[in-house]
Amino acid sequence: MTRLSVNINKIATLRNARGGDNPNVVKVAEDCERFGAQGITIHPRPDERHITTQDVYDLAPIVTTEFNIEGYPDERFLELVEKNKPAQATLVPDPPGVLTSNAGWDTVQHYDQLKDVIQQIKSMGVRTSIFIETDLNLIENAAKIGTDRIELYTEPYANLYPKDKEKAVLPFVEAANKAKEVGLGINAGHDLSLENLRYLREKIPFLDEVSIGHALICDALYFGLENTIQLYLRELRED
Repeated sequence: MTRLSVNINKIATLRNARGGDNPNVVKVAEDCERFGAQGITIHPRPDERHITTQDVYDLAPIVTTEFNIEGYPDERFLELVEKNKPAQATLVPDPPGVLTSNAGWDTVQHYDQLKDVIQQIKSMGVRTSIFIETDLNLIENAAKIGTDRIELYTEPYANLYPKDKEKAVLPFVEAANKAKEVGLGINAGHDLSLENLRYLREKIPFLDEVSIGHALICDALYFGLENTIQLYLRELRED
């Protein structure tokens, strides 16, 4: 079964809107795991507009499933990974100031940078993943760089899905097959939802993990967090 990692950035955004500690991101992370989530994902950006540096240190000791830290691999990020030892570090090519992750790595242009960073992180005993688009050449290069996994950037899939789901998923199936061929694990994330998740999983049955935040937290406003996590898990189960 494809694993569900819940991205709790939006919980921190809500907390930060008023200051204080409500909602409490540690409590929410614990609840997500209790409700069935198989991982917790965070993206501690330098401006701390949602997850803060302190959140990383508070969450690391309490996450009992899979702790995934996303971010741009600068010195701050590498220090957070080294000191908190998540199960996985996902490298995202977004500089400070962008609203959300909106592109994958160019593994040709950034080959040397990524190779060095991945070696550093793997020496810490942490699994590595690279946020990437569906270009097969870039995926082949990701394997040469030495990453353990890729995370397919699925916004293009989500945008096209309502109009033509077969056309939407095709490049992702091809990319996943290439990744499997070159020995990479496969994650996926960005704009996945209850509407489009099952079809992606059916077409890529060997998908290791999905990371979902925005849509899941929005759904939780209507269905409740526990019920929402169960709804997402149901979409990932094989019939």
